[in-house]
Amino acid sequence: MLRFETAGESHGEYLVATLTGLPAGVPVSLDAVNRELWRRQQGYGRGGRMKIETDRAEIVAGVRHSITIGSPVAILIRNADWKNWTEVLPVGQGQEEKKKPVTRPRPGHADLAGALKYGFHDARYILERASARETTARVAAGALAKALLAQFGIEVLSHVTAVGGVRLERRAAWEEIAALSRRGEVLLGCVDPETEARMKEVVDEAYRTGDTVGGVFEAVAHGVPPGLGSHITWDSRLDGRLAQAVVSIQAVKGVEIGDAGQGAASFGSAVQDTIHYHRQDRRFFRGANRAGGVEGGMTNGQDIVVRGFLKPISTLRRPLESVDLATREPALAAYERSDVCVVPAAGVIAEAMVAIVLAQAFLEKFGGDSLSETRRNYEGYLKQLEEF
Repeated sequence: MLRFETAGESHGEYLVATLTGLPAGVPVSLDAVNRELWRRQQGYGRGGRMKIETDRAEIVAGVRHSITIGSPVAILIRNADWKNWTEVLPVGQGQEEKKKPVTRPRPGHADLAGALKYGFHDARYILERASARETTARVAAGALAKALLAQFGIEVLSHVTAVGGVRLERRAAWEEIAALSRRGEVLLGCVDPETEARMKEVVDEAYRTGDTVGGVFEAVAHGVPPGLGSHITWDSRLDGRLAQAVVSIQAVKGVEIGDAGQGAASFGSAVQDTIHYHRQDRRFFRGANRAGGVEGGMTNGQDIVVRGFLKPISTLRRPLESVDLATREPALAAYERSDVCVVPAAGVIAEAMVAIVLAQAFLEKFGGDSLSETRRNYEGYLKQLEEF
């Protein structure tokens, strides 16, 4: 079974990712991993932290001579900002006067709920782990999942469909999304330049007023074969696993697979994807992809389309009303250096999460201790599909 974990705090020395269960022989490019980390840092509306960090992965276990060797992969990403926090957050006792307590919890953040849960009267320990800085490690792990999927012609990319009230009013073609991922610079990650310019105006307004703004991103998996996931049990249904993975991203409050929202407001005859057969290619195909590539908890061979709905992040330069944990008196919420808009970055994080879930489902179906064994099993399945 493929599984991953992350560790580390926003201002700690390192972020850590471990990935266990990759078959031996998967080619790994450190440059490719670092490009994914770079993509996560891009986007108009990012804050000062991105000027400090230049995220680079250090693979310290599980990869030798640029291939996986079957053992757990361990990745470290150094926090450059740690040098400013060594006395604030030491592993040892440290000095009381060096601490930077957070006693005015931010509405919408984990601060208060976490402080109540763990009994801390200082939310610093909560926000350090709850921070979206943690997703740097997820993206590194996702890059390795992408490396496995790429061996079988599967790609996962993302784009932004909405920032605030400005929306892309058409579907994006896979070729457009792929071209977007190759850009040297990213503004707001929208495939349509005119719409992206209007999105930028929304971010500028949030900057001007000391506010933040959310939006919608779309993660798309291309080249996925039918039959990943299962209809048999609730927790093996792939749509449920994808939804859980994406909504686990900080500030994501909702997930849509395919045209879920539009479908809920339509009649069934306008929602289901009609089935057809191409005799020359000897394959089934659909008349549309409103299901987002998943039917009955299983992939159906079309692109998987998962949208995440990202609320505006909780740290505002114009803070909201709160209560001081120490005095219980009304107070304005704490301010930690932060971003104004992170929708493009959230899309890259969603790519990582979708890639990990698909890699898990892929290995559940095809197994293999080595890449060559997995490939034999996969090719046997393709033959089964061809002869169906």
